[in-house]
Amino acid sequence: MTIAFLIAALVVVVTPGAGVLYTVATGMGQGRRAGLLAAAGCTLGVVPHLAAALVAVAALLHTATPAFQALRYAGAAYLVWLGWTTLRDRGALDPDATRPAPSARQVVTGAVLTNLLNPKLTIFLVAFLPQFVGADDPHRLVRMLGLGSVLMVLTLVVFAGYGVLAGTVRDRLLVRPWVSTWLRRGFAGSFLAMGAALALTR
Repeated sequence: MTIAFLIAALVVVVTPGAGVLYTVATGMGQGRRAGLLAAAGCTLGVVPHLAAALVAVAALLHTATPAFQALRYAGAAYLVWLGWTTLRDRGALDPDATRPAPSARQVVTGAVLTNLLNPKLTIFLVAFLPQFVGADDPHRLVRMLGLGSVLMVLTLVVFAGYGVLAGTVRDRLLVRPWVSTWLRRGFAGSFLAMGAALALTR
């Protein structure tokens, strides 16, 4: 564990991606509790990628095998679906909407799928973690597991911050109809763009 790793990991976690977007959109639409649940779900979605990286499955995925292709298209389709449903649901960012709020299970499931269906996470972990472990270290897998666990803790803390902040400002922002309209379009457009970018990943 080094300062360099902590700084690099924090930069990676803070940088907006599909998980951050999902957490912020959930916090904006459903409040702080839902934002925290989304943060926890996104963190859980990292676990399979960390496991895949440790057992070197990522080496197969990185070579554009059918497994990578299938996961890539599934992830792209899911992000496009998120964008389409966000665009259609005009009450998604309405604090006064009378529609029933999604259950905790639905929020967490959506968050897990957002990260689980992104094969680039596995590739990233394979490229990132070994840089902080000596090639001749006999316990490098254990050390990579430790570093990956720290990365997940940082993910949970940072994403929780995003979710709580989004849930805190929602009532102040969404009272203006034009703000909620443009936020909804912005979230939808971002999901659609991420889905398209993932589909075109080589």
